Amino acid sequence: MCRCHLTYLWLKQGKSPWLLLPAALSLALFAWLLAQHPTAAGRVYAAYGGVYIGAAILWLWLVDKVEPSPSDWVGVAISLVGMGVIMFWPQTRA
Repeated sequence: MCRCHLTYLWLKQGKSPWLLLPAALSLALFAWLLAQHPTAAGRVYAAYGGVYIGAAILWLWLVDKVEPSPSDWVGVAISLVGMGVIMFWPQTRA
């Protein structure tokens, strides 16, 4: 969330371009941490995606003060269910 919000502040609200530095560093840290997972980085990334969608809607509500619509909450639920299927469904190796 941080890297996107910092970029948004620079791009849309005319804040300092120096905000791009911590945004880029947080993105690099995220990519490095993702690469540290020994076997299933794609599944870890899927889990991150589901949680990210939920966090984005919470940000909309709590920070931007925009009440999410019912379809926003349904979308969050679908993404979390999808993340759960990817992460926890028994894996079979062919």
